[in-house]
Amino acid sequence: MMWQHLPLRVYLLILKAITALLPLLWPYCLEGPGSARDLVRLLAEAGHRRVLVVSDAELVRLGLVAPLLEELERHGVAWALFDGVTPDPDIGQIEAGLTCLNSHRAEALLAIGGGSPIDAAKLIGARARNRRPVRRLAGLFRIHRGMPPLYAIPTTAGTGSETTLAAVVSDPARRRKLAAVDPRLLPRATALDPELMVGLPAHITAATGMDALTHAVEAFLSRNALPRTDRAALQAARETLTQLPRCVAAGHDLEARLRMARAAHQAGYAFTQAGVGYIHAIAHQLGAWYHLPHGLANAMVMPHLLEESLPTIAPRLASLARHCQVTTSTDDGVAAEAFIARVRRLNADFGIPERVAALRGEDIPALARAARAEVRFTYAVPRYLGQAELESLLCGLMAQPASAGDDIAATEGDNGRPS
Repeated sequence: MMWQHLPLRVYLLILKAITALLPLLWPYCLEGPGSARDLVRLLAEAGHRRVLVVSDAELVRLGLVAPLLEELERHGVAWALFDGVTPDPDIGQIEAGLTCLNSHRAEALLAIGGGSPIDAAKLIGARARNRRPVRRLAGLFRIHRGMPPLYAIPTTAGTGSETTLAAVVSDPARRRKLAAVDPRLLPRATALDPELMVGLPAHITAATGMDALTHAVEAFLSRNALPRTDRAALQAARETLTQLPRCVAAGHDLEARLRMARAAHQAGYAFTQAGVGYIHAIAHQLGAWYHLPHGLANAMVMPHLLEESLPTIAPRLASLARHCQVTTSTDDGVAAEAFIARVRRLNADFGIPERVAALRGEDIPALARAARAEVRFTYAVPRYLGQAELESLLCGLMAQPASAGDDIAATEGDNGRPS
C-alpha cells in the first residue's frame, strides 16, 4: 500500500530539496584531442608538486599512462604511480593506494582510467583526510574532512565518475558494494580526451556506453529529477543512442568518441543529482556476487526492469523515446515499448548476453533483499518493488541454459580494457 512508503517519499522529497539547493562545485572540464595534456598543465599551474597517479596495470602496459607521467615531469611535478586498481576495486586496494599516497606525501591525485580508477582515487583521497575505515565512509555526506584535490582523465565513456559525487567499492568479506556519496568527492577538473579512448575494444565500448545510457534513463525516470537533470539526461540519452553504435563500429572515429564522452559526462551530471534506481541496485548485487562488470550488468538488467515498471513509467519513458527519435507515436504505451525494444536491439547488436550465466536460483532471494535494501532511503524510484517482484525479475535473468556467448560476462572489466 502507498502509505507504507510515505516515510520514504517524505525523506526523498527532503533530499531532493537539499540537492536542488546544494551549491555543488562542478569540475572544470577540458575536452578534445590533447586535452589530457592540458589537464596536467592545469594541475601543475595550480601549484601541486607531489601527485599520486591512480590507474590500472593494463592501461600502464598499453602505454596510455607514460606520456602523462612524462608531462608531469616536464612541469616539475613529482609523481608516484599506484596501478593496483582492478575492475570493481575492493577495500584492500583503497588501503594499498592510501599507503602509496602517504609514502609519497602526495598533495593531490590524478586518476587515469575508467570508473574503477576514478572511484578508487576518490576513496583513497577521502581516507587520507578522514581517519575512518572505508565502510564508515559509505553512505550520504560522510566525507566530513574533504580530500586532497583530485583531477580525473577518463579513458572510457560510461561511468561519468569524473563528474559525480559518488564512489563505489566492493566489500568482498560481506559480498556487497559500498557507495560513498558526498559533494567533497567531486574532482576539481577533468579532461574528455577522445585520443585515449580510440583503442577500446568494441565490446568494452559497448558495455561502458550502455552504462551511460542507464544513468540517463534512471535519472530521467527518478522522482527526484529536476529540470536541469532532465535536460542533461535527455541530451545524454539521445547522443548515446546515435553515437555509441558509431563508436562500436569505428573505434577510431574521434568525433564520435568525443560526443560519446560528452554524453557520459552529461549522464553523470544528471544522475549525481537525480539518482538512479533498481537497475543499478540489481547490477551492484550481480557485480558483488559474481564479479559481473558494472556496465554489462546494467545493460542486461535494463530492459527487464523497464518492462516490470512499465505501468508506472510509460508517460516519462515515452517522452524519452520521442526525444531520442526512437518513435513518433503519440501513444505513450507504444512509445515506451519502442524504447525498450531499442535497448534490446542495441544489446543484441553489441553481443551483450540476455542472461547471466553465473546466476543461481538459490542466490536469488538474497540478491533481491540486498537490492531492496540499497534502494530504500537511497533512490527515488518511480515505484517500489516487492520481494516477489524482484525475485521474478531475477529469475528472468537466469541462463536457460547458459550459452557460449554468456562467457563475456566473466571476461570483461569496467576500467576500459579487458581484465
